[in-house]
Amino acid sequence: MTSGAASGAPARDLMEKVVNLAKRRGLIFPSAEIYGGFRSTYDYGPLGVNMLRNVKDAWWRSMVVMRDDVVGIDAAILSPAAVWAASGHLENFTDPLVDCRNCHERWRADKIEGVCPNCGSTDFTEPRSFNLMFKTHAGPVESEGTVAYLRPETAQGMFTNFANVLTTTRKKPPFGIAQVGKSFRNEITPQNFVFRTREFEQMEMEYFVPPAEAAKWFDYWVETRVAWFLDLGMPEHLLRVRRHEPDELSHYSSQTVDLEFLFPWGWDELEGIANRGDFDLQAHARASGERLEYFEQSTGERYVPHVIEPALGATRAMMAFLLASYDEDEVAGESRTVLHLDWRLAPIQVAVLPLSRKEELDGLSRQVLGMLQPHYMCDFDTTQSIGRRYRRQDEVGTPWCVTIDFDSLVDRAVTVRDRDTTEQVRVPIDGLLAELASRRGA
Repeated sequence: MTSGAASGAPARDLMEKVVNLAKRRGLIFPSAEIYGGFRSTYDYGPLGVNMLRNVKDAWWRSMVVMRDDVVGIDAAILSPAAVWAASGHLENFTDPLVDCRNCHERWRADKIEGVCPNCGSTDFTEPRSFNLMFKTHAGPVESEGTVAYLRPETAQGMFTNFANVLTTTRKKPPFGIAQVGKSFRNEITPQNFVFRTREFEQMEMEYFVPPAEAAKWFDYWVETRVAWFLDLGMPEHLLRVRRHEPDELSHYSSQTVDLEFLFPWGWDELEGIANRGDFDLQAHARASGERLEYFEQSTGERYVPHVIEPALGATRAMMAFLLASYDEDEVAGESRTVLHLDWRLAPIQVAVLPLSRKEELDGLSRQVLGMLQPHYMCDFDTTQSIGRRYRRQDEVGTPWCVTIDFDSLVDRAVTVRDRDTTEQVRVPIDGLLAELASRRGA
């Protein structure tokens, strides 16, 4: 068995296997591949876009839908320079850049341990600061007054909209603002498939709390975010919590932990949870001249809330779930590849498989498909043998296959096959939805 989920450390070749599967089965493609590709950019294929959406939906459901203290927004991607000057990103959002004098490749100095990954040389230029933000101009004339930036994080849109949300929702601390959206960072060394890319999607939430309660809520969100991964089937031995040392804290943070995942190359950041204090609201209040504070009518107290921020990359989370779920086993003497994905994350949740293409089965099969589609993401597959179709569905993590055969025309029943156990049971069509609901614990 070769698995990120079933064993201790991931197998060395796990990364290559998952990358190959992602390309072969339409999860993730290199962007602009017909032109030779464009480094560090990827396109999500028919199955990949389903899974990425499922990851985002699972996060949104837990962070917004199932809570009465968090609301969502969708802020603009382009922002004026004033936002990033106030937030400290123009000055502090940098990485140390060095050049290898031997092969002339550029690297992030804090990630290479003094040895060039390309040629092995130890001869580098002195480190210099490199700002990671993408700079552009808004409008037809390029001038200092038209400078704009692609956001490197979604957080600032939530801070600049704090007063708007407070007024329109009448929330009071503790409450949160959540957002899912694209961010852009001009990484010096993008690497490891979709782990570190220049264009990615983030799922962030800013939770505004009374200053005296910040430590309590920080611990709460660390525990809550760990529980989210475990609930979606992430094996506990592949997760750990690592607290940042004082010298690695961001300029806005007084306390940060990383939820780390055991990737094939070792432990690395999956999600960050930071106590940002009142840094951002105070900075934008000073720069804009607007009050960004909360007024407690019952006591007459005014204060600037402190902020706890859980921040997770959607694309990175999807990659971690793929790695954790990948498995190879043997069924009836044949090897198979399978993704043991939670049904909520699986790109296809139910596959409808008519045993034959003959017309008499097609009508009933389409009826079954129509009954399932309002509730599940479905696939309808009639090509090749039923065994090959089962293997294809296993490989992309489809939890359940529903087979319609000629007996179905008589007994109005279908065969439900379970991905993980490969067990098959006969179920009346009228009871199919109830059967699947019981299997997913509904």
